[in-house]
Amino acid sequence: MILYHGSNMVVDFPRLVKQTRFLDFGPGFYTTENNAQAVSFAEKVFRRRYTGAQTVSIYEFDAEIAYADCTYLHFDKPDKVWLDYVFQNRTGTYSGSSFDLIYGPVANDDVYETLNLYTSGVLNKTETLMRLKIKTLFNQMVFASDRALSYLRFIGILGLEVDNEQR
Repeated sequence: MILYHGSNMVVDFPRLVKQTRFLDFGPGFYTTENNAQAVSFAEKVFRRRYTGAQTVSIYEFDAEIAYADCTYLHFDKPDKVWLDYVFQNRTGTYSGSSFDLIYGPVANDDVYETLNLYTSGVLNKTETLMRLKIKTLFNQMVFASDRALSYLRFIGILGLEVDNEQR
């Protein structure tokens, strides 16, 4: 399986770092199978930090071997269980089991808005799930342990043009 990670620098040796934000699947190293999603994230990271260059690092991942050796949580779609998990992680209240790998839907910007409305109590769970059904969701694979990261092999980068006029 080929995975991508968008950033403002080459990440040839992925590692777990202390995070200051609450993310969908908790702390970890986030990747995706969707190249365009990684490119979009690289652009966002670059705009937020104004350092480095928009960069997509590419990895090879032997899922079959990793799944046999690691604890693994898999979400097929944005359902109630997924929503509860994302909500708890994004609010810093998750206290369930830890996993080495987590795979499932990730929201684009429109979906983040829906999740924020749910988090703030404007939408209930049923309304939120109804809105999510009409959105395009990409995927994410989160490496949440050093054990999981040991199965990720850096194979290169995707070059991106940076428009310095936008800085």
